[in-house]
Amino acid sequence: MTASISDSPLSPLKPTLGSLRLHLLSIFFALGSFLWGYDIGILATIYVSPGFKKALHHPTASQEGLITAIYYLGTWTCYVFLAHPASDRLGRRWACFAGSLVVCVGAALQTGAGGSHALAMMIVGRIIAGFGTAVLSTSVPMYQSEIAPAKQRGRFVVMNHIGMVTGLSAAFWVGYGMSHWTQGKGFDLSWRLSVAVQFIPAIILCAGLPFLPESPRLLVEKGHLEDAKKSLRWIRGVDDSNEEVAEEIAEIQQTMEFHRSNQAASWKVLFTDPDLFARLWRSALLQFMAQMCGSTAIKYYLPINFLALGLGKELSLLASGIESTLKVGCTIIEMVLVDRLGRRKTLLFGSVIMTVALLINGVLPLVYPNNVNRASDYACVIFIFFYSFGYSIGFGPNSWVYGSEIFPTHVRAKGLCISASGGSIGSIIVAQIWPVALQNIKSKSYFIFMAFNVAAIVLIIPFYPETKGKTLEEMDNLFKPKKIDYESNNVTEPKPKRKDGFEDVTEIVMQPGKKE
Repeated sequence: MTASISDSPLSPLKPTLGSLRLHLLSIFFALGSFLWGYDIGILATIYVSPGFKKALHHPTASQEGLITAIYYLGTWTCYVFLAHPASDRLGRRWACFAGSLVVCVGAALQTGAGGSHALAMMIVGRIIAGFGTAVLSTSVPMYQSEIAPAKQRGRFVVMNHIGMVTGLSAAFWVGYGMSHWTQGKGFDLSWRLSVAVQFIPAIILCAGLPFLPESPRLLVEKGHLEDAKKSLRWIRGVDDSNEEVAEEIAEIQQTMEFHRSNQAASWKVLFTDPDLFARLWRSALLQFMAQMCGSTAIKYYLPINFLALGLGKELSLLASGIESTLKVGCTIIEMVLVDRLGRRKTLLFGSVIMTVALLINGVLPLVYPNNVNRASDYACVIFIFFYSFGYSIGFGPNSWVYGSEIFPTHVRAKGLCISASGGSIGSIIVAQIWPVALQNIKSKSYFIFMAFNVAAIVLIIPFYPETKGKTLEEMDNLFKPKKIDYESNNVTEPKPKRKDGFEDVTEIVMQPGKKE
């Protein structure tokens, strides 16, 4: 069996029901990504709030960098130690539920930050929020990846990023709206209410998650075959008599039995097994590059970046709201492109666009310093919008699509979480560097991230195979130089080359548990 049965039509009517359920499930889970995006975006708007600055005793650029970076220390810690056990033991649904609750605890501390311990409360709140969003940012794309048909998987996992950028956009617009409430209690309450708005999507998400089906692949992994069949039938919109669901479950089961007999499920196997490590370093590097390409600097400091280009505070917040809204539209375009053009082409195209945009933003302020040329400043603003387009069709969604689909089910949570920790490391570096760099070397800061985009192009071309249209079970044949027969549970090594360049006629077949 070489292709997932989920890619084939089931009946003239039932695919419509199954497609509707797939979309609704992916959209609802994207509320978790919305919460993640809002928690990131709202910080960018309150950095320019006079009430926030007074409450935190006018933090320095280094302290603002600490508040931003410490969040990613929380995400990194959770990715490495907590997110994958939560996702595997609790399941994708309940891990998402737990992550939402943890984000709310962190948001409560940030909302209440004040007095002599205001900075400490904000820092602790950011760390706790980082723990929660680490669970959300991995459990959501894993669920979407595991319920989707192979030929449409990119589209459904991109909904994860659409949720995130929609959260970013909502945060900027809430921040922009609240920035006008400056009189009386509004001076202090405006930024606090901006942070507290994230409780609304968190409550909606937690209320709905207990009623949704669990990932069929996770249920098979846990040995609950009947529950897995029931879950998959509901998701695909078919009745109990449908044989294709049983065949799909059997294919998933064969793959998992093969991996159980040939690989341990410990996180250590990701580093010791060459085939899994080949996936791990690619996914982790992609996450790292997704932050080092400059996205953290743009996301967290967008209003500050616009202020540096001579825009006023209100106009900077307005421009940030427009930019984040356009980013939603760009990510919807990527939802269409990712399964047509593939992961590689959209990654490369996005990196080229970001390189050009960062180059323009680095060069023009050097040619026209101190905002002496308004046309130059507006050109930089426009190219920041172009940068957002490149990120939205490239690294933004694809770093999660790629990482969520290349690992086998028994190590998928561990693989994606460890990979995502690479993104946290990149974010910590950028968050600490950017405000200080912008203060000291100004627009030359953009050249740093431009160099990373150029490096990304050089790395993607030779090292990242296309995964478009592959079932999750077919990823083994894509990343392994071995031919796998799941039914006989054998691994056939590639034929060794002779000195004359031709293949040796001898095949080496490894049986599970046997060594050469």
